[in-house]
Amino acid sequence: MYDLPYHKEQNAQVIKEFIDRYPFAFLVGCDSENRPVATQLPVFIEEKDGKKILRGHIMKNTDHHKAFLHNENVLVVFTGHHTYVSATWYSNPHLASTWNYMSVHAKGIIRFLDDMALEDVLRKTTLHFENDNQQSTTIYDNLPLEFKQKVMKAIVAFEIEVKEMDNVFKLSQDRDAKSYDNIKERLKEQGEDGRVIAAEMEKRSKDVFPDDRG
Repeated sequence: MYDLPYHKEQNAQVIKEFIDRYPFAFLVGCDSENRPVATQLPVFIEEKDGKKILRGHIMKNTDHHKAFLHNENVLVVFTGHHTYVSATWYSNPHLASTWNYMSVHAKGIIRFLDDMALEDVLRKTTLHFENDNQQSTTIYDNLPLEFKQKVMKAIVAFEIEVKEMDNVFKLSQDRDAKSYDNIKERLKEQGEDGRVIAAEMEKRSKDVFPDDRG
């Protein structure tokens, strides 16, 4: 990813909250013939013995499962809302248009876990998306035993020890204050993606332009 300091989020808590908000990530690796493989799945981050750990589950005996058994090095990509930014919104419009977006890349080592860990992963996944509703029929503990036994034969839990984490929060921080404000206002007129990016820009406005905003 682009390594530009003004597009980096330095606050570790903000990065964690971003991962929590957008857990449906790309899990990427290479197979035994160095061909790329990727899948999308929910992944959750937690601290374990002072290390950042990502946990999730995948189907057994698929191309990506076999690839990760062969090569334990993986990349996990978390992406959020993104939107086109027209150069006509700049104070100097004779420049290239661009794209504003937020993304976190985590590189690490994957290992596969036992059935007890799989139960924990399934429980956490359903609770997360059911908004901690313990009474939901989809919660792992509320599912019929026969169904659970059938499903668990086909999937396997994993954890990834994060060795390196990088991010890009590209939110027009490199533009002048007039352009920044105009981009933000124009994005508010767009769809959901534009409005979310505009809100992120609003939150950072005083930090990007501390002298202008008091």
